Amino acid sequence: MQILTKNNSSFFTSYFSTISTTVCDVDIVLLEKAAEVMLQAKANGKKIIFVGNGGSAAMASHLSVDLTKAAGIRAINFNEADLLTCLANDYGYEHWVARALEAYADRGDVAVLISSSGKSPNIVNGVSQAREMGLPVITLSGFEADNPLCKLGDINFWCNSGAYNVVEMTHHIWLLAIADYIIHIQAGKATR
Repeated sequence: MQILTKNNSSFFTSYFSTISTTVCDVDIVLLEKAAEVMLQAKANGKKIIFVGNGGSAAMASHLSVDLTKAAGIRAINFNEADLLTCLANDYGYEHWVARALEAYADRGDVAVLISSSGKSPNIVNGVSQAREMGLPVITLSGFEADNPLCKLGDINFWCNSGAYNVVEMTHHIWLLAIADYIIHIQAGKATR
């Protein structure tokens, strides 16, 4: 049984072309600004807090570990099942992120809030809480250009796609690029 056909090959060619296009469709200045905000947090003894749902939560875990280990910037995420289910049960799923920020964020920490659709109520409500606490906010969203999350942050990244995996992969690459840029900048300063 032959599974691969010309149609499968053209699917993958088109898919990777789409990923490449969306990844490259970013304002480099925003990537640099996000790195600056994170480096400033480090200089001030603050931390980066990553939050997302589903695939974006996995991304939040990956980035918090990479920034902490490889870039020396304290970073956390809220992916502990007991924390998430406790806060969601007591306050409603749409409020658990706000409650977690209230409990764990300190003034000057940076909140990175990720929602593929930009419509996740828990993430949108998290921005309001972060603002109330004086946290710089970086958002990542996709789907519709006018989604609720898209304009709420100090720095807003939007992926021009309506496909979850394309949006999530693009967000992941952008965030890892920021982490690698920070590592690069710090290595350059160390050699001077």
